[in-house]
Amino acid sequence: MQDQNSLHKIKKVVENHVGQRVKLKANKSRKRTFEREGVIESTYPSIFVISIDEGRRSPRKVSFCYSDILTKTVELTLCKDDSIIQYG
Repeated sequence: MQDQNSLHKIKKVVENHVGQRVKLKANKSRKRTFEREGVIESTYPSIFVISIDEGRRSPRKVSFCYSDILTKTVELTLCKDDSIIQYG
């Protein structure tokens, strides 16, 4: 039950920042990290979507589940005030 409550709180925090610019840092594998800037586009019951700027190309969309933030596989930092979206 504690884990379910934590995921609900993370979901609410991400929902409050839809449309805001974030710095995304995600662990792709053991020693590789993915760092980009984008905008939180939308939230769904199990996932959230970030639109990533790719320069001249059209924006790419990536999705993550809320448990990725809980397990620190994904780290989101708001660009406007450098605060980190996390649980705890």
